[in-house]
Amino acid sequence: MIVIEQLLRQRNLPEIFPKSEKSDFKLTSNYLVERRKEILSLLSHEIYGTAPEAPENVTVKKTDASQKYSDFAGKAYVSDLVISFETETGMFSFGAVEIVPKIKEKVPVFVFGNFRGDVPDRYLPAEEIIDNGCGVIVFDFNNVTADKEDGFSSGLAAMYDRKKYSWGKIRMWAWTESRIMDYLMTCDYADKSKIAVVGHSRLGKTALVCAAYDQRFSLACGNNSGCAGDALTRGKKGERVRQITDNFSYWFCENYRKYRDNEENMPFDQHFLLAAVAPRKIALGAAFEDEWADPDSQYLSACSASEVYEKYGFAGLVHPDRLPVVGDRFSGGQICYHLRAGKHFFSRTDWLVYLDEIKKL
Repeated sequence: MIVIEQLLRQRNLPEIFPKSEKSDFKLTSNYLVERRKEILSLLSHEIYGTAPEAPENVTVKKTDASQKYSDFAGKAYVSDLVISFETETGMFSFGAVEIVPKIKEKVPVFVFGNFRGDVPDRYLPAEEIIDNGCGVIVFDFNNVTADKEDGFSSGLAAMYDRKKYSWGKIRMWAWTESRIMDYLMTCDYADKSKIAVVGHSRLGKTALVCAAYDQRFSLACGNNSGCAGDALTRGKKGERVRQITDNFSYWFCENYRKYRDNEENMPFDQHFLLAAVAPRKIALGAAFEDEWADPDSQYLSACSASEVYEKYGFAGLVHPDRLPVVGDRFSGGQICYHLRAGKHFFSRTDWLVYLDEIKKL
């Protein structure tokens, strides 16, 4: 792997494992557990912020919504969910839509944070999902906390003391996806070994963050997640720390701003986020014309994170010794990467990859 190794060296990335441990191909399981905790603590402190503990109880009110949306020719159960839990300052609730195919077997399920609550939606090919024998629970992320600079005054953001918790809104949306997982743990229809979290763009970042902190998810699907998601920051084209914090500082904790034009001094890069998901499966989607996200930096991040999977005894990203080209799909290991033609979008092509990957679990 001469070409990829040279490209990674040029990025001058921080080591996931200290050099003193590089000689051991497989480290002890206890060390890997402790190192993961250290990585998560670092990411919490420097980029995504600290979050509260999970609530003791999550309650769900479920009502039939097949007439409101569609039951897809009678092939699915469609329900409105109101998910509620106690916070520091009272009860908080948000809505979601549950779509489950009418089959006898337990089904894989996607937890999907989306930009709208529409069913179906241009990012949610609901009938295709159920025809593949999978379920999905989708929610509009703005119903959790608004995607805007509002002094953390909307929705969930207003329910916790910012003097205690430094979380940005990406971490809030990710934490909410774990509350949907709490519900799924009680559902007889769900195959608990095949639950994925999926999202696009800022919600692709959210999906990866959710899976990093919540090991109950067996697959994380980050679509076009780019800067502060799956793409390496050092040497990146397009969006960097300055641009993302200029426009969306509220997605992150305050500490992330200190790396504006100072990325070489970050004690991490985004391969650390992927490493925190290991040894569970990751599926990453990139688009050739999405220079703002930078497909090559997404790919190199996955290449670098493969080291962690190897420590666990698994293959990470199985790939040739070159950069990707349109049409590539590398899915022979625990990290899947695909590069499609086109722009920044969540397409049917992307969903078909993620459907294949969840069924492989």
